[in-house]
Amino acid sequence: MKKLRLKVRFDFMGKARQGKLFGGKTSSEVAEEIRQNKVSLMRNVPIQGVNIEDIDMSGEIYFVYDEFSGRSLAYAPVVITFTADSLEDAIKFTMKEEFRTVEILEPEELVLSKLDIGRILLKIAEEMANYKFYLERKLDNWK
Repeated sequence: MKKLRLKVRFDFMGKARQGKLFGGKTSSEVAEEIRQNKVSLMRNVPIQGVNIEDIDMSGEIYFVYDEFSGRSLAYAPVVITFTADSLEDAIKFTMKEEFRTVEILEPEELVLSKLDIGRILLKIAEEMANYKFYLERKLDNWK
C-alpha cells in the first residue's frame, strides 16, 4: 500500500484553574498552554510509521458552553499534515480525545483487501480498549 498523506485537526480543551496566591489561569490560557505542550511532544517524540510535515497552530481559540458544568470551555485547534506508512499507523496517531476532523490528501483512492480491513478493525478495537483503560484510570483518580 502506498503511503497516506492526511490533514487532521485536534482541538485541545482548557479549563480555568483556580490559584491560591496569585489567581488562576483563564480557560483560554490553559487551552493555549496545553496546545503548546502537545505540539511540542508531537514535534520532539518520534511516532513509528508517522512523519509530521506541518503543524498549524494559527487557529483562534474558541469557546463552547458546557451544560454539564455551566461554564464556558476554551478550545485551541491545531491542524497537522502528516504521512503515514499504513492506515493502521494513521488510526493510531488520530485516535485521541482531541481528534475532530480528517482529510485524506493522498492517495485519491484506497483499495482495501479483506486482510487490510481486518487489520484496521483490530487496530480500532485496540485503540478503543486503550482509551477505555485511560478513562477508567482517570475516573478512579477523580473519585
